[in-house]
Amino acid sequence: MRLLRYQRSAEAPQFGWVLDDKLGTIEGDPFREFHRLEANINLETVRILAPIQPGKIICIGRNYAEHAKEQKAEVPEYPILFMKPPSSIIGPGGSILLPPQSKRVEHEAELAVIIGRRGRWIEPQNALNYVFGYTIGMDITARDLQRRDGQWTRGKGFDTFLPLGPWIETSFDASDAMITCYVNEELRQMGSTRDMLFPVQQLIAFISSVMTLEPGDLILTGTPSGVGPLVPGDEVRASIEGIGVLVNKVVLEHHT
Repeated sequence: MRLLRYQRSAEAPQFGWVLDDKLGTIEGDPFREFHRLEANINLETVRILAPIQPGKIICIGRNYAEHAKEQKAEVPEYPILFMKPPSSIIGPGGSILLPPQSKRVEHEAELAVIIGRRGRWIEPQNALNYVFGYTIGMDITARDLQRRDGQWTRGKGFDTFLPLGPWIETSFDASDAMITCYVNEELRQMGSTRDMLFPVQQLIAFISSVMTLEPGDLILTGTPSGVGPLVPGDEVRASIEGIGVLVNKVVLEHHT
């Protein structure tokens, strides 16, 4: 099932479910009990929002060997954890703002995992039982600031640096799905989730040994090789086989 968050005119955002090109409203809490109404709303008539407002966003660095290689970094022995703030999230069609502090902002297309159940010390063999669903994330990174600072909070934490969407796919096999990223018409990234150094089950087990995972928490699982620069006017199109396509424009932020 595909779940999304949407908004019509001045109404409050709400969850819905997608059937072909139609949308149905969801009554209740998608993480607990809910009821699906008839899918009779045209998708074109609503604004699609980022599909989740997570309490925390846990990200994985260098989870693909070829990406570590292109960054001239060692392949990690254990998952590298960092976090992005919820204020970095934008939805489909939102604008990625290039901050004036950076001269080199890059795209990183990633599989994103949404947690559905509270858990700590989760065993790998049980980890997928804690997954609510999956979506597409883009870990936008000010690469020059990341390298200059020696840690990653500023370089990855700017507003708009996490495009997310277009929806949550609850029926998805994360073991071997193709991830691609186009900038304009240029293919920049193409890789499979099978190439993750640490698959989803291991990531959930590792993260939950550090912190309690709550329903709605988001895990970004790392990016394949091919990351590259963004400039004003670019259109970034990330896709994951079995989920969908996430499209965002790039503009220069004007500081006032």
